[in-house]
Amino acid sequence: MNLSESISAVLILGGMFFFVAGTVGLLRFPDFFTRLHALTKADNLGLGLVIAGLAVQASSWADVTRLVLIWLLVLGASATLCFLVARTALRHGQKPWTK
Repeated sequence: MNLSESISAVLILGGMFFFVAGTVGLLRFPDFFTRLHALTKADNLGLGLVIAGLAVQASSWADVTRLVLIWLLVLGASATLCFLVARTALRHGQKPWTK
């Protein structure tokens, strides 16, 4: 295993950790909004690390560009969808968690 494969493996495993952390947050947090926040933030970071790990192994700059564009599209879609879901939940009477 050479250096680029090791770096790629570490980045992809780091991304998997954040995917698992987001899933745990989804299952453990007390209300809808905190669950939504945990899931979107952890998944965006996890996907970024996986994309970075794949970019290390990419054969050309065109492949790296495609991977980064996919990540940016997912970031934009995730942020937009999170906002819309949270706003709809507020409009339907869902209250944020307080201690």
